[in-house]
Amino acid sequence: MTSPDPQELGVLGLPHGIRACLFDLDGVITQTAKVHAAAWKEMFDAYLKTRAERGEEPFVAFDPIEDYDTYVDGMPRADGTRAFLKSRGITVPEGNSDDPPDAETVQGLGNRKNEIVLRRIHDDGVQAYPGSVTYVNAVRAAGLRRAVVSSSTNCQDVLIAAHIEELFEERIDGITAQREHLAGKPAPDMFLAGARALGVEPAEAVVFEDALAGVAAGRAGGFGYVIGVDRAGQAEQLLAHGADRVVTDLADLLGSK
Repeated sequence: MTSPDPQELGVLGLPHGIRACLFDLDGVITQTAKVHAAAWKEMFDAYLKTRAERGEEPFVAFDPIEDYDTYVDGMPRADGTRAFLKSRGITVPEGNSDDPPDAETVQGLGNRKNEIVLRRIHDDGVQAYPGSVTYVNAVRAAGLRRAVVSSSTNCQDVLIAAHIEELFEERIDGITAQREHLAGKPAPDMFLAGARALGVEPAEAVVFEDALAGVAAGRAGGFGYVIGVDRAGQAEQLLAHGADRVVTDLADLLGSK
């Protein structure tokens, strides 16, 4: 596989030597980050209210901005559940991945959140960001390899619902991570798996992420370029976590170099 022409890379806002693009899904390609934030809040608030009713601690609601960005954004469900509960000093059994959603375990609470996400996607549908679709089509036209890299086990369902599955050659998602025992973001394992699937070295790939943990994963993996997508007014934090550049929409990259 030859590298795209430097002029084509410049039109895409990418540096010389890039041969592949690794895109996060929620918040980068699809408008599902807000769905996940709402689902986490619905699940955690209900659980925290139950604990308050039992007299275990006063109810303090899950903050869909601060708590979401700090503890769960871009993380596998179990990791996010565990991290948030730890921040509140709450310890529950780990449980098993097939725990029912009413189980008071890390896995059960994560499964409860997943049920809420699926319900919201079913009821409200999924929209892709128009600028992202335009950009990925431009990447495809330039001959770069393309993979979607998401912690979500619902990645394929979301791609199909948004009618964009055909834009990506490879999919590395939560199901892949479970099957191949890949560590979740901020570890770089999933992005590294994406690069392997596309047959490129990390230095030849660019990572597109909106989550702080995802940007940190791109930097930790030694990728050639890391682009932060600022959907939540956190440009400075994205840069601090390792982004080479921050944009508010992928279409902003076109013709920008």
